[in-house]
Amino acid sequence: MTSQPRSESESAASRVLILSTAAFTLCFAVWLMLGVLAVPMREALGLSRLQVTWITAIAVLSGSIFRLPFGMLTDRYGGRAMMTGLLLVTAVPCYLLSLAGSYWEVMFCALAFGIAGNTFSVGIAWNAAWQPREKQGVALGTFGAGNVGASVTKLIAPTLITLVPAAGLLGSAIPGGYRFVPVMYTAMLIVMAALVWFLSPTPDRTPGATRSLASMMTPLREVRVWRFGLYYVVVFGAYVAFSLRLPTYYTDVYELPLPTAALLTALFIFPASLLRPLGGYWSDRFGPRPVTYGVFIAILIACVPLMLPGTSLTVFTGCVLALGVGMGIGKASVYKYIPEYYAKDVGLVGGLVGTLGALGGFFMPLGFGYLESATGRPEACFWVMFALIVVSFGWLHTVVLGIRRESHARSAMTIAAAE
Repeated sequence: MTSQPRSESESAASRVLILSTAAFTLCFAVWLMLGVLAVPMREALGLSRLQVTWITAIAVLSGSIFRLPFGMLTDRYGGRAMMTGLLLVTAVPCYLLSLAGSYWEVMFCALAFGIAGNTFSVGIAWNAAWQPREKQGVALGTFGAGNVGASVTKLIAPTLITLVPAAGLLGSAIPGGYRFVPVMYTAMLIVMAALVWFLSPTPDRTPGATRSLASMMTPLREVRVWRFGLYYVVVFGAYVAFSLRLPTYYTDVYELPLPTAALLTALFIFPASLLRPLGGYWSDRFGPRPVTYGVFIAILIACVPLMLPGTSLTVFTGCVLALGVGMGIGKASVYKYIPEYYAKDVGLVGGLVGTLGALGGFFMPLGFGYLESATGRPEACFWVMFALIVVSFGWLHTVVLGIRRESHARSAMTIAAAE
């Protein structure tokens, strides 16, 4: 009698995981598509370097600041409705980007379609509602692997820009050149919305439907939540920032053509995305703290050669690849903390942690741009990264030492009581 309901629940959880991961992968590709499109767009619209920095950053901002409310709304109304609505809303400005002819029009579209980044909070809360606790590390890691969507545009956009004539297709009904990419994504967003709506399990699970807003906001008073957010800036915010920065870094510093720069950037994105399930598995098995600890040490070491001027292309690419590996594992280990400490508030806490991490993805590219302009050193972006890792690792290490002291104190008390 109990095996059938359990089987049905597992099937429904699997459908949620597959659909949410596919939707998140697509939305992540849309969210960060200006990382590549900004290169031909800069030439076509006559944009300055700082203008390009702002249009890429503003999309990240839009996909960052709403993660907390989207996580809460998903707990209250369910992931099926929230994911479908978000996909359809994103499709409109995504299409309008193909028609934009000025800096301010592009800025408006970037701000509007950037909302696609909030699918992360929706998917995290949706999967947490359906997955059993002992499998949440792997499940959330698998869903988070949708970050690989950032590499989709890197891989296909240069080819599409070359293959689709500038005059467009079907008598210019479909724009050509770089404008073809947002049109293609618009169609995919609409199709994905239909798949999510019709294939998701019903009725959906809404763990926050009966809770008051005040009770849902309680965890935000805890410093631990904000500490997790800082960790996520390191493993996710920096990932977003470098996904946007690396194509132009390779073209400007190493004078590589855009297709090659995009391919090398994809080599950073793939491990930073696809290793997330491995990070989830290790976190389920060993706990999130030792995994995060090891990640911080590894990426701190990898960052050292990147800060130095004149680093060879081979060494630079290898160290960037190491950063990607660490970030992929770390993104899962940081999020594994959340259901362990806040099992009833995954949507809220996950939304806040995601917001802080994604805000890092907004501010870091701006910091990169202004610091490079002030110093004339393109590697200055890695100075910022190194400092951020040091602060986060120092805080984590302080927590670990505190836990060890408490453990030793409890052991001493137990021995004394036994004597």
